Amino acid sequence: MVDTTQSEAAPPEDEPRGCLFALSQPPLMIFLAVIGCLLLMAALHDLLLL
Repeated sequence: MVDTTQSEAAPPEDEPRGCLFALSQPPLMIFLAVIGCLLLMAALHDLLLL
């Protein structure tokens, strides 16, 4: 027989989520990756070409 009762370990739904949940969202990670690439390209341009 399968136990279909809810477990007590589930977090409450009204609890606010932290920063790690926000960083796991794909749009935010894409935005941060684009900004990081722009900063990296600017740094390499300053170091190698100027």
